[in-house]
Amino acid sequence: MDTLLREPQSLDPAALAYTPEVAEATKPVYERVKRVIPEIEWPFHAPIIHAIDRLKRERNAVVLAHNYQTPEIFHGAADIVGDSLALARQAAETDADVIVVAGVHFMAETAKLMNPSKTVLIPDAAAGCSLAESITAADVRLLRQKYPGVPIVAYVNTSADVKAEVDICCTSGNAVEVVESLGVPRVIMLPDEYLAKHVASQTSVEVIAWKGHCEVHERFTGAEIAEFRSRFDDLVVIAHPECPPDVLAAADFVGSTAHMIDMVAKNRPPRVFMVTECSMSDNIAASLPDVEFVRPCNLCPHMKRITLANILTALQTLEPRVEIPADLAGRARRSVERMLAVKPKPRA
Repeated sequence: MDTLLREPQSLDPAALAYTPEVAEATKPVYERVKRVIPEIEWPFHAPIIHAIDRLKRERNAVVLAHNYQTPEIFHGAADIVGDSLALARQAAETDADVIVVAGVHFMAETAKLMNPSKTVLIPDAAAGCSLAESITAADVRLLRQKYPGVPIVAYVNTSADVKAEVDICCTSGNAVEVVESLGVPRVIMLPDEYLAKHVASQTSVEVIAWKGHCEVHERFTGAEIAEFRSRFDDLVVIAHPECPPDVLAAADFVGSTAHMIDMVAKNRPPRVFMVTECSMSDNIAASLPDVEFVRPCNLCPHMKRITLANILTALQTLEPRVEIPADLAGRARRSVERMLAVKPKPRA
């Protein structure tokens, strides 16, 4: 852990200049993102990416980035990218001393749960989540009283306090498998009402839903989908299960962010409407130049609190750190580990 004790070299303004050296070092990154980041913007991003790379080597650090991060972070600063499930798995396996989570706070908490002895950083501690804020540990305890003996499944979009009170966690990518792994006729699923309803439509298990919603996905409507279809005859609509039921009914495919990416990469539809946070379309478009993305562009204000600049600052200062009391962490970790132990079904 010597890397944590050694002060990084100071970064004066000259270190963040767009020099020929920086241009050459970051050229491979720009080749990946040039379709989605204008050339005029690159001199502002490249020096920070270059500085982040140097500090990651000094700190033995990795950056985990969710699919909703902007392209300069997703393609430029991140070492590991993916949906919540992929990041949870990778967080459990990394041998880095420092983990920087380019995502929202519950994701950083999950990384800390899986790496209690490591330094886990969230570049902006105020990067929250409307779903995580829609339920508390006290709410879960009341649900236990109302439905005695019924297992509770918590979406990973919850705080560590909530995870400590439930039986098992899930993501949108493995929710059906998790629910069915419990071998019971009825479960409580929280906090996303629309995800719970979607899961209920995919299984014979009765699902009791909490009424939390994602402030990004709930803004999409079935009427909006119909309007876009009227403009594009060949439009393929791919929706995240956090969307309202009328949106899911209007979609050609419903899946987690990882499933959505796989579907587009495998099938290469010529024109796609990806009904989710719009930075993900940018990130996929950077890699799939033959696919045109129609972008309604609902941005997550919490994800957008993470920037290249505050990732760099987090690596310089090793702050803000994520800390979870040991007794709480142990119970919350159990729920995440139970989720990770559920074997995924093969994808079609």
